[in-house]
Amino acid sequence: MKFVNRILEQQQLKKVFSNKISALIIVYGRRRSGKSRLIREVLQPTDIYFMADQSEAVQQRNLFAKHLAKYIVGFDKVIYPDWESLLENLNLRLKEKISVCIDEFPYLVKNAPELPSVIQKIMEEKNKLNYHLILCGSSQQMMEGLVMDATAPLYGRADEILKIKPINVAYLQEVLQTSAIKTIEEYSVWGGIPRYWELRLAENNLNDALKRYLFNSQGVLYDEPLRLFLDDMRDTVQSFTILSLIASGCHRLSEIAARLEKPATHLSGPLDKLLRLGYIEREMPYGESTKNSKKSLYKIADPLLDFYFTFVVPNRSFIEINQSEVVAQIIQPQFNQYVAAHWERLCRQAVPFIEINSQRFKPASRWWGTPAPNTEIELDVVAESIDGCTLLVGECKWSDKKVDIHKLTEQLIEKAKLLPLSKGKKVLPVLFLKHAVGTNNVIVFTAQEVIDSFLLIHKSS
Repeated sequence: MKFVNRILEQQQLKKVFSNKISALIIVYGRRRSGKSRLIREVLQPTDIYFMADQSEAVQQRNLFAKHLAKYIVGFDKVIYPDWESLLENLNLRLKEKISVCIDEFPYLVKNAPELPSVIQKIMEEKNKLNYHLILCGSSQQMMEGLVMDATAPLYGRADEILKIKPINVAYLQEVLQTSAIKTIEEYSVWGGIPRYWELRLAENNLNDALKRYLFNSQGVLYDEPLRLFLDDMRDTVQSFTILSLIASGCHRLSEIAARLEKPATHLSGPLDKLLRLGYIEREMPYGESTKNSKKSLYKIADPLLDFYFTFVVPNRSFIEINQSEVVAQIIQPQFNQYVAAHWERLCRQAVPFIEINSQRFKPASRWWGTPAPNTEIELDVVAESIDGCTLLVGECKWSDKKVDIHKLTEQLIEKAKLLPLSKGKKVLPVLFLKHAVGTNNVIVFTAQEVIDSFLLIHKSS
């Protein structure tokens, strides 16, 4: 698969590499997010890239020395008793400044916990160092702990910290070369993880890819959630169970706790960790405080995990006996509704990058509640304009049925009048629709327009 996006990340790395003084660069993010590919894309032929494994420290040093010998003749002829001697000798043998990347750095630290302190010592004399050092890893918790924990040796030592996040939907359309509607359907399954896109490209269509990778007990992605959890979780069983419960409709903390038969206070840690990793999200009505809101709902934020726990986990019995076609038939009637939820999320994410009547808007979220007695309402999209004078309220529809846009707009306006947030503000109704329709002065964003808005991210950065 061709290399797409990561424009800002490439610029940041190249800028650091251009510095005369050596730098420590931290690159981390979830497995398969494209960290290694990004680094290899910016490294020069004379730079060094080493992929660590989980062998003992002695073996790792031997492997690293042998790899370095491909660049520095005879480097592996010396036995290195520790990491300090190896890294110092590397510095002495280099004749010009290069970049050195150690990928899956947490594997080394696991078997050589003194390594961060060794690197701290080396980086204290940057002006004498002949290489930039890039440390990369998939264990987000460990990588963050190395540089963000005030007690850690490398705290405050990094010159650049890049957390590699999923790529936005616009680039999936570029990769698949398909329609906006098909792209959103695909994104609702694969999300923004490049490796998943690469696997998808190996198949003719979405259905074939699902049967090969997810509806197959030998499929590459069949145990993907477990692999992700093993990078950062001590208790993978609890994480697996929490996501299964959320996918089955338990969105409130009290509901999850009741199903697990545990006090709600015992779940704050596991939920916070899943939130930090980006696997789930905590949703609150627009305008409510994250600290004080009692209306929090937990949703699975990552599309592949959402698809897995919504459709794969409940049908594992069929998958284990090679009944992928049966599973495909089971999910087919539910798939459109599943995509609709991710369409809503994409619409909200797009809001800060769209412009309406020369106005830009702050990040959007949903709103739900009872603003008047016996009147319960829900709004898919709510966002305030940057100047605070306008309130955008939106309705998201992912349906092939004909939509009465005027009726929808009137309903939006009526709902907005009940919102306490709308007082003193101009209300701007907006429709986000699967299919383009005649607008007649109604503001409508189609699937393609929502996708295109994400291309503005780099222009506005």
